[in-house]
Amino acid sequence: MTTKATFVAVTVDCASPKTLAGFYTAITGYETQYAGDDYAYIGDGTHTIGFQRVDERKPATWPGPEKQFHLDFRVPDVDQAVKDYVALGATKPDFQPGEGWVVLADPEGHLFCVCPPSS
Repeated sequence: MTTKATFVAVTVDCASPKTLAGFYTAITGYETQYAGDDYAYIGDGTHTIGFQRVDERKPATWPGPEKQFHLDFRVPDVDQAVKDYVALGATKPDFQPGEGWVVLADPEGHLFCVCPPSS
């Protein structure tokens, strides 16, 4: 039998942990749990997103094979969320692979999807 693990958090490599934590705090409503120059994390008591300073990190091209992961966020209104998140510093790539959800890039180029409510 395989030892079962409990998911704790996802940590995102970035140049400015405090700044990126602020962006994701604004879009998720999570509270900042810690914010330092090299590491920051935000959460809601159940889910945690960490941000770790990696000065050499370069954003993946989109679309392209360098993308290793992305985050998905469910929102009540995709179009309004896209407008809100772009106003906060996200960008909307030209290439969109489907319908009903939208791919955005955060201020440091990490991709994330804005998804509609589940049916």
